[in-house]
Amino acid sequence: MRNGTFSRLALALAFSAATASAAFANDELQALQKDANQWVMPLGNYSGTRYSELAQINKDNVKDLRVAWSFSTGVLRGHEGGPLVIGNMMYVHSPFPNKVFALDLSRNGAIAWSYEPKQDNKTIAVMCCDTVNRGVAYADGKIFLHQADTTLVALDAKTGAVVWSVKNGDPTKGETGTAAPFVVGDKVLIGNSGGEFGVRGHMTAYDLKTGKLIWRAYSSGPDADTLIDPVKTTSMGKPVGKDSGMAGWKGDQWKLGGGTTWGWTSYDPKTNLIYYGSGNPGAWNPVQRPGDNRWSMSIFARDANTGKAKWIYQMTPHDEWDYDGVNEMILVDKPIKGKTRNLLVHFDRNGFAYTLDRVTGELISGEKFDPAVNWASSIDIKTGLPQRVAKYSTEGNGEDVVTEGVCPAALGSKDQQPAAYSPKTGLLYIPGNHVCMNYEPTKVAYVAGSPYVGANLTMFPPKGETNLGRFAAFDAESNKVVWEAKEPFSVWSGALATAGDIVFYGTMEGYLKAVDAKTGKELYKFKTPSGIIGNINTYTYNGKQYVAVLSGVGGWAAIGMAAGLSGDQEGLGAVGAYRSLSQYTNLGGALTVFELP
Repeated sequence: MRNGTFSRLALALAFSAATASAAFANDELQALQKDANQWVMPLGNYSGTRYSELAQINKDNVKDLRVAWSFSTGVLRGHEGGPLVIGNMMYVHSPFPNKVFALDLSRNGAIAWSYEPKQDNKTIAVMCCDTVNRGVAYADGKIFLHQADTTLVALDAKTGAVVWSVKNGDPTKGETGTAAPFVVGDKVLIGNSGGEFGVRGHMTAYDLKTGKLIWRAYSSGPDADTLIDPVKTTSMGKPVGKDSGMAGWKGDQWKLGGGTTWGWTSYDPKTNLIYYGSGNPGAWNPVQRPGDNRWSMSIFARDANTGKAKWIYQMTPHDEWDYDGVNEMILVDKPIKGKTRNLLVHFDRNGFAYTLDRVTGELISGEKFDPAVNWASSIDIKTGLPQRVAKYSTEGNGEDVVTEGVCPAALGSKDQQPAAYSPKTGLLYIPGNHVCMNYEPTKVAYVAGSPYVGANLTMFPPKGETNLGRFAAFDAESNKVVWEAKEPFSVWSGALATAGDIVFYGTMEGYLKAVDAKTGKELYKFKTPSGIIGNINTYTYNGKQYVAVLSGVGGWAAIGMAAGLSGDQEGLGAVGAYRSLSQYTNLGGALTVFELP
């Protein structure tokens, strides 16, 4: 190992050992996240900004980027998420079977160790929208992986040996794992996937050292399950009332209520609150589940130690379109009407950008970030409710009635691919979809382990347009899009903003692109081996800045290619819209690392 690279990893591991006795692993991560030379969390930091202070690569020289080295994961299908960099090691993951590789940066990515879990292949059949995994987490000298079969495993960061493992759900009932773990204090937090199988969502905290379950908070159900206080927990500034997680459901439907938690988590150390979102209610057919379906489609603010909810905001009550609310919560401090406030900014699948006070849950604004959005005209700031457009209700006159031209499609104006925020420009950068749909609710019965959807969809670009994707810069103070770049296919990669005044993103055809952070002007692009749905990161090694990205086309938008589907309505409606993608790229998982000459 060269020029002190060992000391960086040794320092990180020593720090974790020193703090472990006090069980304050968040102190370790709070220190490490400030070191721009490393990339220690999937979203870069607790605030979820995906911003790097590195500026060696900047808008003047980014045109000179070249490939430094690359690495094949040996796995096909969708490669979401991205690598971590801790010291001189890079930790890379794959979709099912969820391999993990420790790559030695001192040897151009040579494999230091690898881990491949033994999982039942039947798990693949209950993974809704490809066999993706969104990454690993680091803390306390361990790498944490959430496997497809819901096993949460802790690996020794030096050797890859299993330290502990615990089962977080039951795949035979459709419950799976696709999210990246999230470490706060002495706990590892993880959600669950399976909203299309009648799975009931929850967020669970496990002990960092032993894997012991500390708390579990369900999205729906009685207060004892949801960890909601009927008086102290608020929504839109008012107490939620007794058993609010049951009140929005007919009978016991909350038991199949969906609201899974497969997206991203953020954390504010000042308040000790975690923030995350819940997904769609089950089934997709809204006729079968009257009521607000609480607390699906909601933002939760919970105490990290106890899991108790402080406030909740439901973005799409009684969802009729599959607008999951799991996208990242970006924590920024920005002026609103001349006063700096502690904010949470969330770009929802439903096409609205929400800004809330992250301490109180007060809704400050809710504005469209894609002009094609038509299911609702606006958000009422006083009530928090979307002002729905009756024409685009999918309940219609009942089941088997097609609602045409709903925008956005179920993919959303943005899916889980995380946005970035630059404190230099004050702008947020949104990787997005630009897709509409026809939606037909159908009758469906619940059978454990079988799809519980009840809808037929077809997808297409907005009327008069051809692009299925866009990459946009958004100002959360003025609630306006500052600039946008149109893309032929959805932008399904996570964005990266840097102090070099550039923003990176990837395209489904496989291009890594760099654009001017202020204007959106394209400064660089390079075609990687496969379509990019992974998240870009940056780090330094031996004093030199690098940019890394996973490519490997797949995910919901490219499920046709990933799973060999061909019918227009297959892949929950995505296959027909993205059929031509196969003319531009092919399957294959690869990490590509870039450098300046």
